[in-house]
Amino acid sequence: MIIEPKTRGFICLTSHPTGCEKNVLNQIDYIKSRPTTNGPKNVLVIGASTGFGLASRITSAYGSNASTIGVFFEKPPTEGRPASPGWYNSAAFETQAHKDGLYAKSINGDAFSNEIKAQTLKLIQDDLGKIDMVIYSLASPVRTHPDTGERFKSVLKPIGDTFTNNTVDFHTGVVKEISIAPCSGDDIDNTIAVMGGEDWKMWIDLLKSADVLSEDFKTVAYSYIGPSLTEAVYRKGTIGRAKDHLEATAFEITDSLKAINGKGYVSVNKALVTQASSAIPVIPLYISLLYKVMKEEGIHEGCIEQIERLFNERLYAEDLQLDEQGRIRVDDWEMRDDIQAKVLELWKEATTETLPNIGDLEGYKTDFFNLFGFNVEGVDYDKDVNEMVAIPGLQE
Repeated sequence: MIIEPKTRGFICLTSHPTGCEKNVLNQIDYIKSRPTTNGPKNVLVIGASTGFGLASRITSAYGSNASTIGVFFEKPPTEGRPASPGWYNSAAFETQAHKDGLYAKSINGDAFSNEIKAQTLKLIQDDLGKIDMVIYSLASPVRTHPDTGERFKSVLKPIGDTFTNNTVDFHTGVVKEISIAPCSGDDIDNTIAVMGGEDWKMWIDLLKSADVLSEDFKTVAYSYIGPSLTEAVYRKGTIGRAKDHLEATAFEITDSLKAINGKGYVSVNKALVTQASSAIPVIPLYISLLYKVMKEEGIHEGCIEQIERLFNERLYAEDLQLDEQGRIRVDDWEMRDDIQAKVLELWKEATTETLPNIGDLEGYKTDFFNLFGFNVEGVDYDKDVNEMVAIPGLQE
């Protein structure tokens, strides 16, 4: 079939297998020339199919020849209906990894569930014995608690006051004011239940109790802080409370792993176009301006560049350069005073008319469509493509 992008709001409803494959191969090529010294050898990536999780799997496999197990929740293709992009990304990664003699297997299902945790543990025991790294990169808006069955839904809202600021519809380029009402009721607790650290710790506790974590084991979860512009709705909002919980959990994990000298870290990453960030009001406008400034300074990074730097200059370097709260920071270039000052100046000037010149809305849109395998250089979108792609190492 010929697959074209079909969008609804900040979601693209279709994805292109060839475009997704090209994206993955480009990331693999980037990492091949930047190996990780003394990197991980057996890696579990929870949330392995898109964004930072996918980049972490690629960096582990191609930076240090690691065996990788990926856990994700993706929609498979059916006749005439493409799969979700993470399905095609994972298929492309595993196909190439197997060609290159690397161990790569995947489990598709709800990572929050006890069943998927148990299935993953058995695969580790059967195939790898022990693992030396767990990447936790889940981005889900809902979570069913595996023990109580209670279903939690996260919200993206300010705490206390209504938040009003500008945002952009990146499809049309229209800059407009948006207001978000403050959270109420159980919104904060529900958001913490979905996006906090409880599930991360459940995974680590299970793997520890089964004695599959090697000496000097590391685990990393990803977070974001962002600028003062987004603070009220992001870091000081409901999601910020969940990130606080996630960051506190890293210390709990480290305490629980003292016997094997294990460590839990949170890495604060830069603002990037992801399916999750596209849904956050204000962020598309901020990223459009940030991209322009960082590209002009020659310090722009995508997911793969970020994770390569995380591995090579932090996790597997002599100095992790932790901040005062004990976090790894690879948002350091984004948060530089000079970069933020320039973005703030541009923000004041941003209108529908000025944005095409002062921002990088085209870069934003390209990155958005790239997530789904569209607008990728070197792909012929007029060609018939087979949507029925299998993931070679998928476990039933």
